[in-house]
Amino acid sequence: MSFSSEVKNELSRVDEPKKCCMLAEISGFLRLSGTLGLAGGGKYFVKLTTEDPAIARLFVKRMKAYFGASSTLRVEENAPLKRGRVYELTIGPEEGSEMILRETGILLVRQGSNFFSEEVPEAIVKKKGDKKAFLRGVFLGGGTVSSPEKSYHLEMTCGSAALADDIRRVANAFGLRAKITERRGKFVVYLKESEQICDFLSVIGADTSRLHFENVRIVKEAKNRTNRLANFENANIDRAAGNAAKQLEAIRKIERRIGLDALKPALRQAAELRLANPEAALAELAEMADPPVSKSGMNSRLKNLETIAGKLEG
Repeated sequence: MSFSSEVKNELSRVDEPKKCCMLAEISGFLRLSGTLGLAGGGKYFVKLTTEDPAIARLFVKRMKAYFGASSTLRVEENAPLKRGRVYELTIGPEEGSEMILRETGILLVRQGSNFFSEEVPEAIVKKKGDKKAFLRGVFLGGGTVSSPEKSYHLEMTCGSAALADDIRRVANAFGLRAKITERRGKFVVYLKESEQICDFLSVIGADTSRLHFENVRIVKEAKNRTNRLANFENANIDRAAGNAAKQLEAIRKIERRIGLDALKPALRQAAELRLANPEAALAELAEMADPPVSKSGMNSRLKNLETIAGKLEG
């Protein structure tokens, strides 16, 4: 089961006793996963579609609890290139489809005529609890979230820019920074920061999934820190080995051309220490000096040896 499916399975078990929140959740789901059709006589039927049986059962229950509507549930095999089944909930005029459309703010009246609104009425998402339930319905209807083991990405896909903007506005009311992009004629509201995704999962009530997400994120970040430190240390070791090789080459050149006795005592001591300890770190050489010197002091002496060698011929 994908992480998205696990999140939706958890959300489908969320109990929602408040009627206003129940309506907001239904409104969010219907806007992303619902379709309308003409039933004749200027009336409409509502069809909600999902590939998750748990979500299908949830909204059969929600429609009954809030509207008293008995929806017809039909199960069909998915398209040939897809696995699984499709669950369709259909509510006709006899079951109150028009009432559902009006109360969820989808079917409105303007200048005496019906029209379908792509925007979310403020009354649907007026309270904090309503906003949470609306976002939960939206995610159940058209949301996905990547497994934290792979990447950090959560998105909700809808059919209009106006609806996407409203979803973003509701999400950002919780301090999130959701953004919108257009993809193949659809509008995608998305989050890409791990902490933001954790916060969103908490907002919609997926607490178990949020804890799993956070645990994976913490382990990943710890591993990444360890790898960065290891890479940094390896780079330092490589750099130190390279510097030591250059120092040895310079000292041997001085030894061949003029002899180490020609050097000042401090430089001669540094040269002899490096020859005797080719793999020692600067700090170790500094402690071996008599008297001991600072790390920067030893580095300065070795640099001077390289400068002297650079001035010698051959």
